[in-house]
Amino acid sequence: MKSEPAAGARASASLVVGERDLASAVGLEPGDEFPRVLATARMVALMEVAAARVLRPHLDRGELSVGTLVEIVHTAATPPGATVTAEATLVGRDGKLWVFEVIASDPAGEVGRGAHRRAVISNERLAAGAAKRRAV
Repeated sequence: MKSEPAAGARASASLVVGERDLASAVGLEPGDEFPRVLATARMVALMEVAAARVLRPHLDRGELSVGTLVEIVHTAATPPGATVTAEATLVGRDGKLWVFEVIASDPAGEVGRGAHRRAVISNERLAAGAAKRRAV
């Protein structure tokens, strides 16, 4: 990393909930039925994007951040067409991991919150590790 963000650094990410963002889009086979509201997986992904944006300006060329832990509660349903925003606040570090508080909200209020950790790694190292798993 070329620099380190300060505790309290924040970033956000927003999306308008579309068909691919719904829990109903998560099913893999007939009988997998889920409601037409924002999927927890999409909310978590939005939270990860927000946290990654906190770190992005501090990365060296060839580095990226990856999620290592997500502890989230999803407390309210967001309907299609609503805008949901995730905000990540850097709490500090736990060894090599960056620790974030993440909160998601829609126009009616908070829909989820929790903790998220990210590691900064070399893109090359990540690709090499994935290649090894493909070979197994």
